[in-house]
Amino acid sequence: VMNKLSIYIKISFLIIFSANIHAGDIAKGKEKSVTCVACHGELGVSVSPIWPKLAGQHESYLSSQLHEFKKGMDGQRNNAVMYGISMTLSNEDIDDLSAYYASLVKSIGITEDKSFKLGQNIYRGGNMEYKIQACIACHGPNGDGNSPAGIPVVSGQHAEYIYSQLKNFQASIRSNDSNKMMRNIVHRMTDEEMKAVSQYIQGLH
Repeated sequence: VMNKLSIYIKISFLIIFSANIHAGDIAKGKEKSVTCVACHGELGVSVSPIWPKLAGQHESYLSSQLHEFKKGMDGQRNNAVMYGISMTLSNEDIDDLSAYYASLVKSIGITEDKSFKLGQNIYRGGNMEYKIQACIACHGPNGDGNSPAGIPVVSGQHAEYIYSQLKNFQASIRSNDSNKMMRNIVHRMTDEEMKAVSQYIQGLH
């Protein structure tokens, strides 16, 4: 029993140690974020609703998206602007920037009254008639996602940005969703439903 316990402790230590090897440096990330401010705003809160808020996003998710952008046309999330920026970043830069933005406090917006009911229904209950899964199943009741599963924080994100990403998934312009999870859901959604749930998410916390 003691031998098994000893092995378990050693394995656990190695897992923790390995995870920390790649942990980004928040202070360095802050220094490197100077060029990101123009679009993503001071403290990771973008002024323009077409650019995502990065503050409070999971470190692992931020890192995975930057690596995806870096693949350009060969990747599943092609964006000309982010491709150009990500190409200048080393793996260490990506780790540091991801750690910095994850350390910041997220910003919550407000939901338009006219979108609240439909948005809440879709987010919390989906649409069983058209087999649209509820967003809450993966993104959680408060929109905090699940870092180990690679599911992003959506809480407080700009409605316009959320809507644009849902449209990108629907048109398969963006296809970096595991097992086509998002594409299988949004291809059945109407524009009205996507806009309403995006508004609901903007005020979700």
